[in-house]
Amino acid sequence: MTADFLLSLAQAITKGLLTGMVYGLMALGLSVIFGVMRVVNFAHGEIMVVGMYLAWMGFEYLQVSPMLSLPVIALIFFGAGYALQRVVISPFIGRPEHQQFLLLLAIAILLVNACLVVAGPDSRGVQMESQFDSYELGPFVFDAVRAHAALTAVVIAGLLWLFFTRTRTGKSIRAAADNNLGALVVGLDVRRLYAFTFGVGAACVGAAGALMITIIPVTPFLAAEYTLLAFVIVIVGGLGSMTGALAGGLLIGVSEAVAGLLLQPSLKSMVSFGILILVLLLRPQGLFGKSST
Repeated sequence: MTADFLLSLAQAITKGLLTGMVYGLMALGLSVIFGVMRVVNFAHGEIMVVGMYLAWMGFEYLQVSPMLSLPVIALIFFGAGYALQRVVISPFIGRPEHQQFLLLLAIAILLVNACLVVAGPDSRGVQMESQFDSYELGPFVFDAVRAHAALTAVVIAGLLWLFFTRTRTGKSIRAAADNNLGALVVGLDVRRLYAFTFGVGAACVGAAGALMITIIPVTPFLAAEYTLLAFVIVIVGGLGSMTGALAGGLLIGVSEAVAGLLLQPSLKSMVSFGILILVLLLRPQGLFGKSST
């Protein structure tokens, strides 16, 4: 191997790690919702695409950077997720899984078509000055937007960890996830905690969408791809594990970047699904998941 190839490989790995942090934040929302409610959000990618569109609209019509509009988008998504869970999803908790699937699939279709009506099928992106900037560290060159997005994702993940481990509400949510009946016995409002959890998960996805629009343009047809990608990440990392979601995002981000260098960019999904199959064969519960036995 030549020095130039090794440098290109290291550069691709670095790029994959930065993108993987945003992937991890996206998957974190799915993992949190499943870990607490045991509901698989099949509208996950669609929610993220809506977040990308909101960030694009803020930049296009209000000249507000996606980084600045991110807190507002996360707050909007929290409120929308809370209301959606209380009004629509809550009656389906405890019902057969196929009914939950059909409900969330219907929500996904509604969201995609709403995006088509509002923005059309063409790709939409933001053009910021920082997209042409980069940072140098020795022989490595980092895209500024990817570095900013990755750093923001790390900060949000850290705040989420503090919320679940240090606050009363976060501890109550964890208690409801570990023992639903016990939480009811001690007087916890489990329905409200479930709605709060769905709101937190939706806020993570919305924030990830605001970060992702700075990296790639958005179309409504990306939704299914991101839903599938989120499932791959959380299954590889371990369903319900926050650490697993972040680690899975990093692993998939690096695998896609390296596959784009060594093979072709169009084959990056093949490598991701290859990793998924390998993990399912060797460790079905995921890298950080708990075994059911």
